[in-house]
Amino acid sequence: MPTATAYSQYTAVMAKIRVSTTIDAPVAEVWEYVRCIQSHTEWMADAESISFCSDQTEGLGTQFNCVTKIGPIKLTDQMVITQWVEQSCIGVRHQGLVTGEGRFTLSPAGTNRSQFCWTEELHFPLWMGGPLRNIVGGRILEWVWRRNLKTLRSHFAALA
Repeated sequence: MPTATAYSQYTAVMAKIRVSTTIDAPVAEVWEYVRCIQSHTEWMADAESISFCSDQTEGLGTQFNCVTKIGPIKLTDQMVITQWVEQSCIGVRHQGLVTGEGRFTLSPAGTNRSQFCWTEELHFPLWMGGPLRNIVGGRILEWVWRRNLKTLRSHFAALA
Protein backbone atom coordinates (compact mmCIF):
# COMPACT_ATOMS: atom_id res chain seq x y z
CA MET A 1 0.00 0.00 0.00
CA PRO A 2 1.37 3.47 -0.86
CA THR A 3 2.40 5.70 1.98
CA ALA A 4 2.32 9.45 2.38
CA THR A 5 5.50 11.20 1.38
CA ALA A 6 6.60 14.44 2.96
CA TYR A 7 8.86 17.35 2.22
CA SER A 8 9.41 20.16 4.70
CA GLN A 9 11.41 23.34 4.71
CA TYR A 10 11.51 25.74 7.63
CA THR A 11 12.63 29.34 7.76
CA ALA A 12 12.46 31.99 10.44
CA VAL A 13 9.52 33.51 8.59
CA MET A 14 7.48 30.57 7.35
CA ALA A 15 7.03 26.81 7.68
CA LYS A 16 6.68 25.17 4.27
CA ILE A 17 5.08 21.75 4.47
CA ARG A 18 4.23 19.29 1.69
CA VAL A 19 2.70 15.85 2.12
CA SER A 20 1.25 13.65 -0.59
CA THR A 21 -0.21 10.22 -1.18
CA THR A 22 -1.62 8.03 -3.91
CA ILE A 23 -5.26 7.06 -3.46
CA ASP A 24 -6.82 4.01 -5.10
CA ALA A 25 -9.77 5.91 -6.56
CA PRO A 26 -10.26 8.08 -9.64
CA VAL A 27 -9.84 11.86 -9.36
CA ALA A 28 -13.59 12.48 -9.81
CA GLU A 29 -14.42 10.25 -6.84
CA VAL A 30 -11.77 11.78 -4.56
CA TRP A 31 -12.87 15.28 -5.59
CA GLU A 32 -16.52 14.57 -4.71
CA TYR A 33 -15.43 13.71 -1.18
CA VAL A 34 -12.84 16.43 -0.49
CA ARG A 35 -14.88 19.22 -2.12
CA CYS A 36 -17.25 18.89 0.85
CA ILE A 37 -15.36 21.03 3.36
CA GLN A 38 -17.53 19.72 6.21
CA SER A 39 -16.24 16.17 5.53
CA HIS A 40 -12.66 17.21 6.32
CA THR A 41 -13.30 16.55 10.02
CA GLU A 42 -13.81 12.87 9.08
CA TRP A 43 -10.23 12.43 7.88
CA MET A 44 -8.30 15.24 9.58
CA ALA A 45 -7.49 14.24 13.15
CA ASP A 46 -6.59 17.85 14.05
CA ALA A 47 -9.90 19.33 12.76
CA GLU A 48 -12.51 19.07 15.51
CA SER A 49 -15.30 21.05 13.87
CA ILE A 50 -16.01 23.31 10.91
CA SER A 51 -18.55 26.12 10.86
CA PHE A 52 -19.30 28.28 7.84
CA CYS A 53 -19.48 32.05 8.11
CA SER A 54 -22.30 32.28 5.52
CA ASP A 55 -24.65 30.03 3.55
CA GLN A 56 -21.87 29.32 1.02
CA THR A 57 -20.19 25.97 1.78
CA GLU A 58 -17.96 25.48 -1.26
CA GLY A 59 -16.23 27.37 -4.02
CA LEU A 60 -14.18 30.51 -4.29
CA GLY A 61 -14.75 32.94 -1.42
CA THR A 62 -16.20 30.41 1.02
CA GLN A 63 -15.31 31.44 4.57
CA PHE A 64 -15.24 29.07 7.50
CA ASN A 65 -13.81 28.52 10.95
CA CYS A 66 -12.12 25.25 11.84
CA VAL A 67 -11.59 24.40 15.49
CA THR A 68 -8.17 22.77 15.42
CA LYS A 69 -6.60 20.78 18.24
CA ILE A 70 -3.13 19.29 18.43
CA GLY A 71 -2.11 18.09 21.86
CA PRO A 72 -2.90 20.78 24.44
CA ILE A 73 -3.18 23.54 21.81
CA LYS A 74 -6.67 24.33 20.58
CA LEU A 75 -7.47 27.29 18.35
CA THR A 76 -9.95 28.47 15.77
CA ASP A 77 -8.41 28.62 12.32
CA GLN A 78 -10.21 31.26 10.23
CA MET A 79 -10.01 30.36 6.53
CA VAL A 80 -11.20 31.58 3.16
CA ILE A 81 -11.09 29.58 -0.06
CA THR A 82 -8.86 31.47 -2.49
CA GLN A 83 -8.64 28.88 -5.26
CA TRP A 84 -11.20 26.39 -6.55
CA VAL A 85 -10.59 24.39 -9.72
CA GLU A 86 -13.07 21.55 -10.19
CA GLN A 87 -11.46 18.11 -9.78
CA SER A 88 -8.04 19.72 -9.39
CA CYS A 89 -7.40 22.20 -6.59
CA ILE A 90 -8.67 23.86 -3.41
CA GLY A 91 -6.58 26.72 -2.04
CA VAL A 92 -7.09 28.48 1.30
CA ARG A 93 -5.77 31.47 3.19
CA HIS A 94 -5.41 31.11 6.97
CA GLN A 95 -6.37 34.36 8.71
CA GLY A 96 -6.37 33.44 12.41
CA LEU A 97 -3.52 33.11 14.91
CA VAL A 98 -1.72 30.91 12.38
CA THR A 99 -1.50 32.70 9.03
CA GLY A 100 -0.49 31.61 5.57
CA GLU A 101 -1.63 29.82 2.43
CA GLY A 102 -2.41 26.18 1.72
CA ARG A 103 -3.59 24.04 -1.15
CA PHE A 104 -4.86 20.56 -1.96
CA THR A 105 -4.18 19.38 -5.50
CA LEU A 106 -5.48 16.27 -7.24
CA SER A 107 -4.09 14.66 -10.36
CA PRO A 108 -4.44 11.29 -12.08
CA ALA A 109 -1.90 8.66 -11.01
CA GLY A 110 -2.68 5.88 -13.43
CA THR A 111 -5.88 3.96 -14.03
CA ASN A 112 -8.42 4.72 -11.29
CA ARG A 113 -5.79 6.23 -8.99
CA SER A 114 -5.21 9.78 -7.79
CA GLN A 115 -2.27 11.75 -6.48
CA PHE A 116 -3.36 13.96 -3.57
CA CYS A 117 -0.87 16.65 -2.57
CA TRP A 118 -1.25 19.02 0.41
CA THR A 119 1.07 22.01 0.66
CA GLU A 120 1.08 24.81 3.21
CA GLU A 121 3.19 27.86 3.96
CA LEU A 122 2.35 28.89 7.51
CA HIS A 123 3.53 31.41 10.05
CA PHE A 124 3.04 30.52 13.70
CA PRO A 125 2.71 33.18 16.43
CA LEU A 126 5.74 33.78 18.65
CA TRP A 127 4.08 32.24 21.73
CA MET A 128 3.93 28.88 19.91
CA GLY A 129 7.61 28.08 20.45
CA GLY A 130 9.56 31.32 20.26
CA PRO A 131 12.18 31.55 17.54
CA LEU A 132 11.87 27.84 16.75
CA ARG A 133 8.09 27.96 16.32
CA ASN A 134 8.07 27.40 12.55
CA ILE A 135 10.48 24.46 12.76
CA VAL A 136 8.59 22.82 15.63
CA GLY A 137 5.12 23.66 14.30
CA GLY A 138 6.01 22.49 10.82
CA ARG A 139 7.37 19.16 12.04
CA ILE A 140 4.31 18.52 14.19
CA LEU A 141 1.89 19.37 11.37
CA GLU A 142 3.85 17.26 8.90
CA TRP A 143 3.46 14.25 11.22
CA VAL A 144 -0.26 14.92 11.81
CA TRP A 145 -0.98 15.49 8.13
CA ARG A 146 0.78 12.29 7.08
CA ARG A 147 -1.61 10.46 9.40
CA ASN A 148 -4.51 12.47 7.94
CA LEU A 149 -3.61 11.34 4.42
CA LYS A 150 -3.43 7.75 5.61
CA THR A 151 -6.98 8.16 6.97
CA LEU A 152 -8.13 9.75 3.69
CA ARG A 153 -6.61 6.86 1.73
CA SER A 154 -8.30 4.36 4.08
CA HIS A 155 -11.68 5.98 3.42
CA PHE A 156 -11.42 5.01 -0.25
CA ALA A 157 -9.96 1.57 0.49
CA ALA A 158 -13.05 0.84 2.62
CA LEU A 159 -15.30 1.73 -0.33
CA ALA A 160 -13.55 -0.67 -2.71
